[in-house]
This record gives sequence, C-alpha cells and structure tokens, in this order.
Amino acid sequence: MVYLPFQDRTEAGRLLGVELGRRKPLKNPIVLALPRGGVVVAAKVAEALSAPLDIVVVRKLGVPWQPELAMGAIAGGICVLDHRLIHALSLSDQDVEEIVAQETREMERRERAYRRGLAPPALEGRTVVLVDDGLATGSTMVAAARHVRNGRPQELIIAVPVASSEACSRLRAEADECICLAVPEPFVAVGEWYTDFRQVQDVEVQRILDRSHCPIESRR
Repeated sequence: MVYLPFQDRTEAGRLLGVELGRRKPLKNPIVLALPRGGVVVAAKVAEALSAPLDIVVVRKLGVPWQPELAMGAIAGGICVLDHRLIHALSLSDQDVEEIVAQETREMERRERAYRRGLAPPALEGRTVVLVDDGLATGSTMVAAARHVRNGRPQELIIAVPVASSEACSRLRAEADECICLAVPEPFVAVGEWYTDFRQVQDVEVQRILDRSHCPIESRR
C-alpha cells in the first residue's frame, strides 16, 4: 500500500522501483526519464532494475495566454495536439506554429545540455520503462511514448508514482503496460501528492545522468 503524499521524488522513485522489481524480469531493460522531475524518480527505478538510464526530452505546448494549460506536447519529431481545445479557444494555425517553434527551440537546448553531444540510445528489441514524476493530463507522456515507439522497442512500459484516472486511461492505449502507484480522487495536480516538490534544475539532471551507471558507449 502506498501512503500519500510522497516525501519527495527520490522516495517515489524508490517505491516505484520496488513495484517494478516485483514483476516478471524485463528483457534488456532501459529506463527513460522525462526531464526534469522525472529524472530524479527514474534514477531510483534504474537502480532497482540494474538498468541504464537515459532521457526523452518532451515539451508541453502551453496556450499563449495561459502557459500552464496544455494544448499539446512535442517529443523528437512527434507533435500531439488537442484539436478540440485549440478550436474551443479559437487559436489560429499561426498561434500554434509559434508555440511549437518556441518549444522546439527549448527542447533542442535541453537535448544539447543533457546529452553533451551523445546520441540517444538504441531502443530496438529492448524493454523501455518510461518514467515521469506524475501525470495530470498525460499529454507529454503521450508524445514521449509515441516518440519511443518509433525506436521499435520490444515492450514499452509507462511507470509513474501518481496520476489522474483520466491520464491512466489515456496512456493504456499508448503502452504495453501502464503502472501507477496511486490514482487519488480528486487529483488536482501532481505537486499536491509530494511533500517536497521543489523544481529540479538543469544542473541536477546533468549530475544524475553523469553519475548514472549507464556506460557512455550505450548512449552513442
């Protein structure tokens, strides 16, 4: 049984790692985290599975006058849009294109900062465990999952400490398995279910990846 709130992302990752460790052995697993907060969680999951750790950089596409309201997300060459919301808010194609361009630049900046020139790992034939610190709408995870699918993994598992019931339902169609430790009602927001939900900085993401037991050769 999981008692909420989690103390912090490290505790959530440890508990998620324990849950995954109870399941059937995974074939050639690799843990991919959604930066920034997901990296802290994923580090503990990778440790529990004795698996390499890497990242999938995803960017939420926020409504221009309300950036916290997601109208979609991008990851790699994948763009997921909430056309119903875009239509309801009377957003033009130009509005959407400008936000996509802006977030693409930020996505590319983070890729450079986190990877330090290393190429993404090969995923074909592997079991990919895709991790974030929580899911509210699930938009960013949908984009990440579709991007990962392009790498032709044998199996894709989405694993998070906490999520809304709506997000879990949505993500089941995107992965072979969706694992979530807690689905509280009402959900409100991911940060509500952590005592310490401080913002994770780029330098912390870089430090975790640098000390990960993932050998550099496997990320080339």
